[in-house]
Amino acid sequence: MYEIDPTRTDLIAEFDASPSGPYSRELTMVLNRLRLGPMDERFIVVCTKRRREWAVARMPTERGHPVELIEGAVFDNEDDAARKVFRLRWQAVTGHGPA
Repeated sequence: MYEIDPTRTDLIAEFDASPSGPYSRELTMVLNRLRLGPMDERFIVVCTKRRREWAVARMPTERGHPVELIEGAVFDNEDDAARKVFRLRWQAVTGHGPA
């Protein structure tokens, strides 16, 4: 499995600049790794009000259960929600919070 170097803040900056891509090869590998986390660490973006509001949620560990919205993680654009999800996944995988 691809090992993420937590000191690679340049990859965080690259994601922040363009959350929907395109991505460098290195960032693509990081994103693929971040998407493989355990279910209790799998954060997602949920559109809560069409074209107006997005929230960060945690996937349920059991199929059919509702997602858990993360308190205080509500945004007025999808990119900011994606940035938050990236940071939560980065923290979960590396054990280090991005700057």
